[in-house]
Amino acid sequence: MSEWPNKPLEINDNDLENIINKYENVVIDCWAPWCAPCLMLSPLIKDLAKGLQGKVVFAKINVDNNPRTAMAFNIMSIPTLLIFKNGQLKDKIIGAILQKDLLKNKLLSALQD
Repeated sequence: MSEWPNKPLEINDNDLENIINKYENVVIDCWAPWCAPCLMLSPLIKDLAKGLQGKVVFAKINVDNNPRTAMAFNIMSIPTLLIFKNGQLKDKIIGAILQKDLLKNKLLSALQD
């Protein structure tokens, strides 16, 4: 298994498939720079990427610049977190959950088999 990053990866439409198939557990943060809740969620995502290194890989995709991903996953509002396990979409969290423990628990429960 390749090295698990300890911070969110910046990805684009072309990287998405590769990332979700490379790691067992992946959370994609769909965001845009003008979205205030997205910017508030960002430090939490960074913390979780560090705290869950080796268990979950986090990636960020700017939906303004990557419309293919936004359309493919029917993203109508941001932030939206896409939760993948073994390349399959397991869950979607729409809106900013700004309590770190609550967000972590929601993510981990979505990744349980």
